[in-house]
Amino acid sequence: MSEKTEQQQINIELPEEMAEGIYSNLAIISHSPQEFVVDFIRVMPGVPKAKVKARIVVTPEHAKRLMKALIDNVKKYEQQFGVISDKEPPIMPMSFGPTAQA
Repeated sequence: MSEKTEQQQINIELPEEMAEGIYSNLAIISHSPQEFVVDFIRVMPGVPKAKVKARIVVTPEHAKRLMKALIDNVKKYEQQFGVISDKEPPIMPMSFGPTAQA
């Protein structure tokens, strides 16, 4: 006896103002028993203050599905483009970089 599984389709809209995305070079993850919170932050050299650019709050179950999807996508990326280095980047002092005056 075969049972057909009906697939639901979801139409996903990407608003124009979100299409470019937000650059982040730091993520901080925290959790409670009910949720995971991922803060995406942009740290700029020479700037002693950084702002959270986006915050995503998900259930623990969704966090695990997201982790599995990221693992799968990193594997596919590395098969196509080569191994991603997982070395910790050197810690740069906050005053790193050239300074200029106008």
